[in-house]
Amino acid sequence: MDELEDPELELEPEWLCSPAGRRYLRCILHKNRRRTFGVLESPALPPSSCAATIPYKLFVCGKSGVGKTALVAMLAGVRVPPTHYETRGTEVTTVYWPAKPLSSTDPVMFQLNLWDCGDGVLRKFDYLLPSCKESVDAILFLFSFTDRSSFEELPAQMSRLLGPGEENVLRVVIGTKFDLVTQAAVTEEEVKAFGRSWGLQVLRVGCRPGPEAELGVCRVAPTLNSLVARLWRRDRAAAHAAPAGTPPS
Repeated sequence: MDELEDPELELEPEWLCSPAGRRYLRCILHKNRRRTFGVLESPALPPSSCAATIPYKLFVCGKSGVGKTALVAMLAGVRVPPTHYETRGTEVTTVYWPAKPLSSTDPVMFQLNLWDCGDGVLRKFDYLLPSCKESVDAILFLFSFTDRSSFEELPAQMSRLLGPGEENVLRVVIGTKFDLVTQAAVTEEEVKAFGRSWGLQVLRVGCRPGPEAELGVCRVAPTLNSLVARLWRRDRAAAHAAPAGTPPS
């Protein structure tokens, strides 16, 4: 399947807004706001639920200052740090997100384990990159619309981090600070050309904090739906390509 096709075609449209979807949505909310989950915590699924919880490891990478920590905070439903700081090591944040794939009879609770590592310490300590890449399902390559060099470094970064034998690792490119139009150093035409060249759809996220309500579902739904749809499509493609009799991974 061509990666340039809309990955959200894998999901049942508007399922999260349906009565069935809202039952699962309530599992990740507390007082109408997103819940945060620790390493040993998980959502309590609705009674008689047949939904599977599928874990994925996602490595978030990019030049310092592009907004890696801010993106993770937004996806987790917590406040974005008001000032930039370099992540001093590796931080792992778990995000749960329910969705209904069209090819599944039951909903799926996706468990996204987001690994965020500071660019500086990643270059300084050789052991961090192998740790971040070990058993990784997807790498999120971030660039900022306000930092041209972060966009220009993408091809070298993607080639450096993914080599032979890692074709099954999902590549996701995300442009941050998309809402800072007056400060943009990268044009929409350039981003579209990059996507066509690499056969990828580029996601776009803003950085300006919204009203309190937007700390919840509305702000993150498009990005999270796109991420889980791509992961589900990757797994379906791998299952179809596996020889008959191959046990599932």
